[in-house]
Amino acid sequence: MLKTRIITALILAPIAIGGIFFLPPLGFALFTGAIIALGAWEWANMASIEGQPGRVVYALAVAALLYLVWLLKLPAVPLLWLAVIWWLVCFWLVRRYPAGSDTWGTVPLRALMGLFVLVPAWVGLNHLRTGGVQFGEVSSNLIVIVYIFFVVWVADIGAYFAGRAFGKAKLAPKVSPGKSWAGVWGGLVAVALLAVVASVLAAASVTETVLLIAATLLTGFVSVLGDLLESMLKRFRGIKDSSQLLPGHGGIMDRVDSLTAAIPVFALMITLLGWLTTGHWSL
Repeated sequence: MLKTRIITALILAPIAIGGIFFLPPLGFALFTGAIIALGAWEWANMASIEGQPGRVVYALAVAALLYLVWLLKLPAVPLLWLAVIWWLVCFWLVRRYPAGSDTWGTVPLRALMGLFVLVPAWVGLNHLRTGGVQFGEVSSNLIVIVYIFFVVWVADIGAYFAGRAFGKAKLAPKVSPGKSWAGVWGGLVAVALLAVVASVLAAASVTETVLLIAATLLTGFVSVLGDLLESMLKRFRGIKDSSQLLPGHGGIMDRVDSLTAAIPVFALMITLLGWLTTGHWSL
């Protein structure tokens, strides 16, 4: 299993790096759109859409919706605000589970939930890619995208070690028994340190540093919700992984669940802070 995981990671890493750093905006939009469409195919499974034809149709419908967003040049910020509202709702859903699952457990509603998760994640990524970023002495939107990835990864690492050392109080035992409040706090401490390091490297002012720490902490917390939401849906569905698309790693959604929450929230915050000029859709 470990060998399979390593081989898969070695194959995926250069693809991800190439997609982020070397594609023009249009190529980036298509690349990320393809990933979102594959995630939608997996979401259809979590929504209990039976059979491959139905899952493919759902994935194509999500892809068509992304194209419509681009074609109509819908402004990104309102869609990102919608994502923030959605993740507040998710906090309530996860805290109550399994209570309340009868209200959202139908196939159509779980399929609709996928739109609120997947579409804003794509919008947030491309908003970052097409906007102009200025933080301290850094003026690279690609570095900001990588920073969000690091926030999620560092939060996971911090949560793992803090959870193992101090994890007695469970975070959401009926959703994800392995997660603890100690893990959450450990992950937040880790991402706060990441923000400090990033601020020093960017030669940011004290005010910028404090604001980045705050934005990073909120992003780190929301990323936990992304993980918990998928865990809740998989538990409700009775499956372990979203798919077996990535040998040794499960599915794409198993790898990007935290990012789907972190990306739109962080993109909105740095836009409101004035560090990101509004992106445009003339890709």
